[in-house]
Amino acid sequence: MEADLLILRDEILAHRGCGFEPCETAARMVPGEGNPAAPLMFVGEAPGATEDSLGRPFVGRAGRLLDELIGEAGLVREDVWITNVVKARPPKNRDPKAPEVAHCMPWLERELAIIRPRLVVPLGRHALKHFAPEAKIGEVHGRVLEAGGRRLFPLYHPAAAMYNQTLKATLFEDARALGARLLDPEFVE
Repeated sequence: MEADLLILRDEILAHRGCGFEPCETAARMVPGEGNPAAPLMFVGEAPGATEDSLGRPFVGRAGRLLDELIGEAGLVREDVWITNVVKARPPKNRDPKAPEVAHCMPWLERELAIIRPRLVVPLGRHALKHFAPEAKIGEVHGRVLEAGGRRLFPLYHPAAAMYNQTLKATLFEDARALGARLLDPEFVE
């Protein structure tokens, strides 16, 4: 398992010259990181400026808030896997285009196949769209959702709470619900 993740990590880090703008313009590719046996996989949309600079997912301001949310769920960052749908920062932090997402999806699918998390936590509407295209984050956040043969527990993106303070309380409430879900005997199976 760990060897497969190292191979995938090295492949992502070495990736260049594909013609897709984020892969060509980003300072570096950003593979996922965390516990290879993680029961939870947090999936964001794409790296931001700090992530692009450091080559690690969720290490900027939104990442610090994600760390707090993980703590609110009763875990630490080292307990989970953190990744993004797109592995390179789109120019000017724009939304990734559909072909760019499709280009990166095989890497995410390999992460999911290797780690086999019991719950996938899509962060925000963009990440949710890749797992449950018809779901609306405002309707499904903070609860378990079955989609595409996976169990999801969608949360608002931490960055959304930085721009909309009213979402911060909701995010923390949802993180506590996630922690309660982790204690549910059905989840432990």
